[in-house]
Amino acid sequence: MGLTADQLRAGIDALAAGEPGFAAALARAGYPEPRIRERGYATLLRTIVGQQVSVAAAASIWRKLEEQVGDLTDPAAIAAAADEALRAAGLSRQKAGYARSLADEVISGRLDLEHLPGDDEDAIKALTRIKGIGRWSAEIYLLFAEGRPDVWPAGDLAVQIEIGRILGHPERPSEKALRTLAEGWRPHRGAAAIMAWHHYKIEVI
Repeated sequence: MGLTADQLRAGIDALAAGEPGFAAALARAGYPEPRIRERGYATLLRTIVGQQVSVAAAASIWRKLEEQVGDLTDPAAIAAAADEALRAAGLSRQKAGYARSLADEVISGRLDLEHLPGDDEDAIKALTRIKGIGRWSAEIYLLFAEGRPDVWPAGDLAVQIEIGRILGHPERPSEKALRTLAEGWRPHRGAAAIMAWHHYKIEVI
């Protein structure tokens, strides 16, 4: 489960106490709602489905996928589905391959989503071994589904744009600059990301 409302408030209050830009952003936008997803296979599959499409398009594909293959919490459903069924739901050939790869990793036991490494970087490495799961997807999963408070998706474009605005930077900071910039925000960088999305008014998954 993701960060609770109380955890978010505590993290954002700590950020606002140390950084006037966050205090001003909080005054403008208020506290964000928790962004919580279920831990496990279905959330990672949803992340793959949602890559490079709008939130509305991803929701539509997900509904069609359920109609085509059945229970999307069971990796065996994707593993057993015909390619035609996955394509009919709106998955590209590449995404269908990613979905099958994820299902195979879970069914085989090579990926145990109930027991990912406790260290965030080690957990990211375990997830990014899956085809179609890059660093951003791994970070979003760890933040929304596991509630890891210090995960920092610095490669996210909206986070870069909005943190730049919140801090009054003339230009959008790069991923590298944002990682350096946020070192002082540990262990609340996850709350900083959620605040950035809230301030930007964007859904992620």
